[in-house]
Amino acid sequence: MLERVEIETFLTLAEQLHFGRTAERLCVTTGRVSQVIKKLERRVGGPLFERTSRTVRLTPVGQRLAEDLTPLVAAMEEALGRAARASRRVSGELRVAFLGEWTAPVLLKVVALFGERHPDCRVDVREVQLANSRASLVDGSIDVLIASYPFDGMARGPVLLTERRVLAVAAGHPLAREESVSLEVLADHPVVQFPAVTSTGFKRDRTPDATPSGRPVPKGPAGGSFSEMLTLVAMGRGVLPVGEHSRRYYPRPDVAYVPLHDAPPIERGPVWRADNTTPSVREFVRAASDVAGQGAERA
Repeated sequence: MLERVEIETFLTLAEQLHFGRTAERLCVTTGRVSQVIKKLERRVGGPLFERTSRTVRLTPVGQRLAEDLTPLVAAMEEALGRAARASRRVSGELRVAFLGEWTAPVLLKVVALFGERHPDCRVDVREVQLANSRASLVDGSIDVLIASYPFDGMARGPVLLTERRVLAVAAGHPLAREESVSLEVLADHPVVQFPAVTSTGFKRDRTPDATPSGRPVPKGPAGGSFSEMLTLVAMGRGVLPVGEHSRRYYPRPDVAYVPLHDAPPIERGPVWRADNTTPSVREFVRAASDVAGQGAERA
């Protein structure tokens, strides 16, 4: 049986009719090309190319071999392609969820692309809350969640959404009149806390224990949901760093959103249990990567 390197070298030389260009195409030396062809000619029992100092031509035997091998190689490549496509084919059901209304549009873009590629797999889309987002992944109620990074203990995919951070304060708070504030102001006001079930890494990112200069941040009361947390802010019980999308999706006359000019952006994307990386999850994350390649949505 012919080896792959023999077939590839022979067909490339049959096309190029030049040892140097063949070597360049295959990223090998001309000596290696000559060695492979000589070995193949010994197996065939005769010359496959006529070589002169100026030209390289196929012999009749070489021409016939090239004509016979070309469709066979094309058929093998097509077979490999079919196998690759079959290995990516998924069916059944995939349960995906979003946390926060502003993540739903980009999630639906990924769902649409995934559905085009895998029409045999039904995608169930649902919303989760802060209190049950982690539990839903852990108990298998959902397979993939679009959530904020970091998300402790979970595998993560590409960034689909980025947004600037703002500080939610009561409408009558002195900071509400500022054009922007620094993260350092967190040391001067209690910060409303996320529910205890929320990811530790997420809480450390959103409601840090200290400012960038190291000043301790006082902890305010915790809310059971995002709406409850904003209500605590409106009551003057504390301030809360949030994403800028909150302006649009949680507009309240009793809450003002002040830009944080020195805070890094918030990043969101798919997270899932690493031990639940099924073919459908892998393909969903691949679709998410392709959507992200078109440009993460920014606010």
